[in-house]
Amino acid sequence: MEEEEDITSDLFTAVGEQIKVLRIRAGLTQREFGRLVGYTESQISSIERGVRVPQPDFLEKADKLLNAGGLLLAVKKSIEKAQTKARVRHPGWFRDYANTEAAAVALHHYGAQAVHGLLQTEDYARATFTMRRPLLDEETIEKRVADRMARQQVFERWPAPTFSYVLEETVLRRPIGGHSVHVCQLQQLLRIGQLRTVELQVMPTSREEHPALDGTFTLLTPKGRQQVAYTELYGNARLITDPEEVRLFSERYGIIRAQALTPRESLSLIEKMLGDA
Repeated sequence: MEEEEDITSDLFTAVGEQIKVLRIRAGLTQREFGRLVGYTESQISSIERGVRVPQPDFLEKADKLLNAGGLLLAVKKSIEKAQTKARVRHPGWFRDYANTEAAAVALHHYGAQAVHGLLQTEDYARATFTMRRPLLDEETIEKRVADRMARQQVFERWPAPTFSYVLEETVLRRPIGGHSVHVCQLQQLLRIGQLRTVELQVMPTSREEHPALDGTFTLLTPKGRQQVAYTELYGNARLITDPEEVRLFSERYGIIRAQALTPRESLSLIEKMLGDA
């Protein structure tokens, strides 16, 4: 398994390096190239470093824009196969959730401690893994960051899953990783919150009532199957399938959404936080 992980990681890195060479040869900065293919500068950077897996449509656009002559198109199938293998690189206790998330048609999350993994910037993710106790070695940190960034490509699927998030205001105000990382994370939330497929809400700290003080949870609906719930505490993960227990989480989530700011109010609050940062 470790040997397969290394080969997969090496492939992503090699393709990223090829893209970087082609981009520089074309005289484009990461920001300029990103605008042409519909990606952010940080996403291009992640692809070039092998942290983010390039999707087929990206490779098609990049091959044409960078005059690669079919070089990038030739690796599409290899990338798709490697990406499938990459899904099993997560820690064993997290693997069932990661596989369910990748195939979900709907995801709803309440966050009370940190920004959800699908919403994190690369630097924010690295900061969360770096400060974890017991300490992780550098190689493990980079693998975890790469896996987390790869999960975010679920936003690029079509037909797209339905996403909704309710984050505690304190989560948005905690400057994990430092000021610059915090600012970039708020910008990321603003960007994702504006996607048509995403409803992002903030639970104000001033609310006097709260139905879910037990902590963070996620609701997932796999295609053609019943909704499940997921909780995680200090690495002790539970993927809950009992219909009655899942119903209780769903009921709590409905109340939380009703108590939170609306999506528009939430984005306005994040904009204000950015202005104050």
